[in-house]
Amino acid sequence: MEIKTSVPAGTKTSSQTNLPWKVRVSNYLYPPHLPPSVQLLRRENIAIPACYFLVGALQGLSGALMNVYPVDLGASEAQQVTIVGLRGLPASFKLIYGFISDGNLLFGYRRKSYMFLGWGLTSLTMVLLFLNIKMYGAPSIDFLSVIYFLFGFGFWYADVMADSVVAEKAKLEPADSRGSLQSTCYALRFFALMLFAPVSTALYPTLGPESIVFLMALLPLMIMPLVYAFREEFHPVVLTAKQQCGEIWATVCSRAVWQPMAFVYIYNVLQIGNSAWKQYLVSTLGFTSVELNSLLIASYVLLYVGVMAYKYYFIKWSWRSVYIITTAINGVLSMLQILLIQGITFGLGAFWFSLGDDAMAEFIAGVQFLPTTIMMVHLCPSGSEGASYAMFTTVHNAALNLSSMISTSLLSIWDVSKEVLASNSEQCDSCIPDDGTCMITKEDIEVDVCGAGTMSGMIKLTLLTTALQCSGLLFVKLLPGTREELMALNYGHSSKVGGFIFLSITGISLLYSIVAGILNIVSPGWQGES
Repeated sequence: MEIKTSVPAGTKTSSQTNLPWKVRVSNYLYPPHLPPSVQLLRRENIAIPACYFLVGALQGLSGALMNVYPVDLGASEAQQVTIVGLRGLPASFKLIYGFISDGNLLFGYRRKSYMFLGWGLTSLTMVLLFLNIKMYGAPSIDFLSVIYFLFGFGFWYADVMADSVVAEKAKLEPADSRGSLQSTCYALRFFALMLFAPVSTALYPTLGPESIVFLMALLPLMIMPLVYAFREEFHPVVLTAKQQCGEIWATVCSRAVWQPMAFVYIYNVLQIGNSAWKQYLVSTLGFTSVELNSLLIASYVLLYVGVMAYKYYFIKWSWRSVYIITTAINGVLSMLQILLIQGITFGLGAFWFSLGDDAMAEFIAGVQFLPTTIMMVHLCPSGSEGASYAMFTTVHNAALNLSSMISTSLLSIWDVSKEVLASNSEQCDSCIPDDGTCMITKEDIEVDVCGAGTMSGMIKLTLLTTALQCSGLLFVKLLPGTREELMALNYGHSSKVGGFIFLSITGISLLYSIVAGILNIVSPGWQGES
């Protein structure tokens, strides 16, 4: 391979191989072409990758606890939705967390102190839950709900602080290394998610929920010394609330912001999934909980692989090319679902065929994830990184929430009910040979389950969602190809109308997230899902 003048951190050149091994190790850990403030493994910076690793670890560990523990405690479906809603509700206020830390010092620091308190609250909630389990055997549903809410508050506050620090430091990267800081941090996050999800799944039935709770209480405490050692400017100059609002307004009026973020919003709204797919796997194909968990873990693995693929290969591609190619591949993978519905698996079992389909979709998501976050960092104004980055991620997440709501509403177009999907399973053994129909009574309703049209609704829904997902490419011209093209939009391209529309969509999306979170708590099933 030809050696280029500029190489990524950690890449060996012929001159490096002649150096003493101690120097080579030092250059690998602390790349000399990067400024010290961007070298993540330095004592004063290591809290940053540690925070991202912790975010992934806690997400992985809490998976089994969130999905299984409330059920084992006897929680009703409404109570289960309430618990999930309470844990997710604090994420709706990420913009507020960033705004507070941007303009209000805590003990002389903008990020460090808030990060410390966030992880402290996260650990404290799990300590209280652990003690409750030890004292009373099992917590009440009300206590568990409050604990999850406070856990989510501390978790997301610390997460926003870590994102804000990365947004600040990413601007200090040399031109030939831009994006490597974020890709490294998110790779650690998804690696931890991939690692701890199966750990949680294994611990729950063997050592019980208290073992997972103990780990979730211990891990944030272990990061405290690293946060304390994190070097941040003491008593920096901060903007007033009025100045912050002015900076954000000037930012969103720039075409470099509202044009690419319009693509991010529209594209993600159109990523409408088939909400009946999981029910199809269970009711029609008879997938067990073990197989579903295996699909989930495989998805986490390939999500991490996708992030690493972008970090080491696709990072040199234009953002536009990444989206075009990955969307096309995702369309092909989605069409494979139709083959599975029709029983065409080329000799593979249904589980293995589905594994290649569903899990590979997560690989695509991993490749697409980093270009968006890298672009968002470059859009953040200095001094308001916390609020602006949180605002951009709010737009991204709100689009996905709207996509999920649309996905649920599409279920009423064709009959893809649980009864129809279950009736088409291999358990049907009462077919009438003369006409090939099979009449099974379900709640006094006769359903033709062996006829050719039984799964037509599922096929049509898959075709529709695939077409909608691929239609996002119609707007790809809104996305700049490179950082240079993004910055070029900054010069002489400002629009108050564009800024107003962007802020309106952000505000409405944020309001929707909050209202939806509250409705999920007080009125489960309000969207009409069964």
